[in-house]
Amino acid sequence: MKTAVRGDVLTFRGNPFREAEQDSLVFQRDALVVMENGRIAACGPAAQLLPTLGADAVLAHYPDHLILPGFIDCHVHYPQTEMMAAYGEQLLDWLQHYTFITEQGFADEAHAREVARVFLSEQLRNGVTTSCVFGTVHAGSVDVLFEEAARIDLRILAGKVCMDRHAPDALLDTPLTAYEESRALIRRWHGQGRAEYVITPRFAPTSSHGQLEMLGALAAEFPDVPIQSHIAENLDEIAWVKQLFPDCRDYAGVYQRYGLLRPRAIYGHGIHLSDTELEMFHASGAVLAHCPTSNFFLGSGSLDLRRCVLGDRPVKVGLGSDLGAGTSFSMLQTMNGAYMAAQSHGKPLSAAQAFYLATRGGAEALGIADRVGSVEAGMEADLAVLDLRSTPLLDFRMRYARDLGEAMFVQMMLGDDRAVAATYVAGKRVYQRQPN
Repeated sequence: MKTAVRGDVLTFRGNPFREAEQDSLVFQRDALVVMENGRIAACGPAAQLLPTLGADAVLAHYPDHLILPGFIDCHVHYPQTEMMAAYGEQLLDWLQHYTFITEQGFADEAHAREVARVFLSEQLRNGVTTSCVFGTVHAGSVDVLFEEAARIDLRILAGKVCMDRHAPDALLDTPLTAYEESRALIRRWHGQGRAEYVITPRFAPTSSHGQLEMLGALAAEFPDVPIQSHIAENLDEIAWVKQLFPDCRDYAGVYQRYGLLRPRAIYGHGIHLSDTELEMFHASGAVLAHCPTSNFFLGSGSLDLRRCVLGDRPVKVGLGSDLGAGTSFSMLQTMNGAYMAAQSHGKPLSAAQAFYLATRGGAEALGIADRVGSVEAGMEADLAVLDLRSTPLLDFRMRYARDLGEAMFVQMMLGDDRAVAATYVAGKRVYQRQPN
């Protein structure tokens, strides 16, 4: 079936951190996006494309809305949905007192499925159409997430957490089981429909030398499979890594030693990386997921984004909600946090740069920009439709927005899940906001 959406369209053809915004951003007023067989068939002026639709096409018109590529969440823990807003603690204590207790419940696949459904429903309600997701140590936690995503043809990257030390016994695997279970999941899911498996050591402190060696061997065996973990989020964490891996020069050096730095290796946070470590990321093609609301919530610090993306050794960066230390499914609110993080370093983040990170930039970080992240013919038809006047305050504020840049900035500072009027996945509307 052919479907189409009409409204103002915003997308990116370049990187506004490294190019002029007027050259990297594409805005089309009163455009039509035509979708067929899960892909965008055409995008252009509505007046030109409407006569080509045919009588059987399903058309939705969104005046005073903004049609965007579906948002991309580069770092999120679906099992932690049930423990969002857990009070207090910094990273290491927070893991022990909340996360590791919560994740033990995912040995029960019925519970995992319930949480997976809530998680995916909330993502769609917030316009998120692609995400890179941590499961738990239980292989079944990943199976049910992939199964639920497949029901709606949702693009998803996910992996079973691997950890064989410094966690409760109920959450530990071994070097061999981490390898064997991850390998079986790769065989079962990677490349099936819109699913990709991700090799997932939780972070260096919870994996022994032996486990990291096995996961490095797995990564070498499957060079096209993404990798995800955490790095340099917290100063105590960094000191702990130094104690556990005294032969490695730094945190990034641990992952490099085991063959886990490469393109499509996505590391959450990176707040406290040294210049040498950023050079290692640049040289290897590894990328960072910037998770500002989580960093503020846990008191970890804030990423100096421009230090990462500019200069002669740029690193690709996407945005991550990092639930459940992250405080919102909304990528608008995550952009809000990214702006505040940038301000804390005296380097403001423009609205175009923020929206780029949440769409095309995230796709480039995950290595899938040839499939998602842009609104153009041939791309997978994943869209988010933003209501620019979704609340009484936004309705009032938008009366005074002087241009597109200000309108975008107002949305990322004041908008939330209520701003998402509809979400399209593979050309089908899978979420529509109900009227108040």
